[in-house]
Amino acid sequence: MAESDFYTKDGTVDHKGNPANIKKTGTWKACPFIIGNECCERLAYYGMSSNLVRYFKHRLNQHASVATRNNQNWSGTCYITPLIGAFLADAYLGRYWTIALFSIIYVFGMTLLAMSATVHGIKPRCYTEDNCDPTVTQSAVFFVALYLVALGTGGIKPCVSSYGADQFDDTDETEKKHKSSFFNWFYFSINIGALIASSVLVWVQDNVSWGWGFGIPAIAMAIAVVFFFSGTRLYRNQKPGGSPLTRLCQVVVASFRKCRVAIPADKSLLYETTDAESNIKGSRKVEHTEDLSFFDKAAVETESDEKKGTVNSWRLCTVTQVEELKAVIRLLPIWATGIIFAAVYSQMSNLFVLQGERMNTHVGNSTFKIPPASLSIFDTLSVIFWVPIYDRIIVPVTRKFTGHKNGLTQLQRMGIGLFISIFAMVVAAILELERLREVRRHNYYEVKEMPMTIFWQVPQYFLIGCAEVFTLIGQLEFFYEQAPDAMRSFCSALQLTTIALGNYLSSLLVTIVTAITTRNDKLGWIPDNLNYGHIHYFFLLLAVLSVLNLGAFLLIAKWYTYKKAVGTLR
Repeated sequence: MAESDFYTKDGTVDHKGNPANIKKTGTWKACPFIIGNECCERLAYYGMSSNLVRYFKHRLNQHASVATRNNQNWSGTCYITPLIGAFLADAYLGRYWTIALFSIIYVFGMTLLAMSATVHGIKPRCYTEDNCDPTVTQSAVFFVALYLVALGTGGIKPCVSSYGADQFDDTDETEKKHKSSFFNWFYFSINIGALIASSVLVWVQDNVSWGWGFGIPAIAMAIAVVFFFSGTRLYRNQKPGGSPLTRLCQVVVASFRKCRVAIPADKSLLYETTDAESNIKGSRKVEHTEDLSFFDKAAVETESDEKKGTVNSWRLCTVTQVEELKAVIRLLPIWATGIIFAAVYSQMSNLFVLQGERMNTHVGNSTFKIPPASLSIFDTLSVIFWVPIYDRIIVPVTRKFTGHKNGLTQLQRMGIGLFISIFAMVVAAILELERLREVRRHNYYEVKEMPMTIFWQVPQYFLIGCAEVFTLIGQLEFFYEQAPDAMRSFCSALQLTTIALGNYLSSLLVTIVTAITTRNDKLGWIPDNLNYGHIHYFFLLLAVLSVLNLGAFLLIAKWYTYKKAVGTLR
């Protein structure tokens, strides 16, 4: 077979390590298995996490603030563990084997979680619906299961979107265009899974049993694993490039060792391999950029750089290696602006749910009650509504005005989402103000569900869904495209840590606000009975932080320099 039949320009191989045949592997042929896997995995994840705050409160007998904090801490951990999976994928295992290994850990965690809500002895004893008395051992088993899930998801989250994008060739105009569309439909599949989870599974948890409510997600995760392995022969796999952290450290050390060395005016004199390919496995060469020029010193050749005829990597680095570090440094300010957005996003599974608990959960005049956590279905429906509109209408229309192949740049897309998220918090605060006025007017303080219908929460969920389509999908594509080839899992994990830090930030804000507002025996902003609380102040606090965050993002985006791999299409 001719060399041109192989898709080797960016180091991709098949599942056996041989060069991948471009005619038989990758593109949309492989993507249904990856998208199907993600849909089932997200169904499993959201199926057990959407209503988790209520399990903490009503089954593990935790106060509202403690339940919220534990839920956010666990959610945050689920977005920190991807750093572990990403490092293993980029350095040693590759994305295929990382996803496979951590998926098995995930299934074990989900199975133990279902058992902790079903099996006598490890299931908390409950006397009434809201009166349970879990032992220390029962709580411990539940938390072990939860954090096994957090570890399992750490190998999937940073790899699966990048793995799907790996199926498209950057040097092919048609495939590169399809790659941008892939991220939209990948996120669409996430929300199909979330739709089923937030509607059917939350209802099962509230009206059938928590055993089935956690058992069905465990089955869904097993199906996700089957989906993934079914597409094995069609995948294009990128070779792991060795430890990215080592390469980054080498550039830093070499730069400081040569801090007094002058950088040549002719940048073509900087050190780079003479081969067509980079010396980093799985990576193409990257064009030199002018900013962050201090690190260019690492690529300046001197007499002491060679040791016994070989280049000392701690004294001399290639331009591509230097550009890897530059790319990561450029990403960090953009990454930081995602934290406030993630704190806003996290309210859907926390304060929005507790707010909904105090509203009328009946559907019309029927006896059917909608679980408060199921309102997140409107966030999901919003995403499902906006993704096709963005992909099929907004992109073609804006392309005519901007001339950009994707209509909007990734940074423009993210900025629009940050702007919309501000209104989500304002709308949530206005609703809570109106709810509390009704409470005061009719003395509903001790009423479990006031007459105001829970469907008044729909606008705030819908706005967050709209913001997701712009910001989170924009981040997925941005962090993949701007990452060095051999660090794409790592940079995808970096993007996911904003969700973690957003959860931790929200948890920290809850802790600080509770500590300050409960002084002198006051109930504070977030008491167990929200009819006596002021969570609208918390929503407004997040709105103010979001405005400041948007201003910082606009300044950072204005000065951002995009990376350019040698031989790729702009």
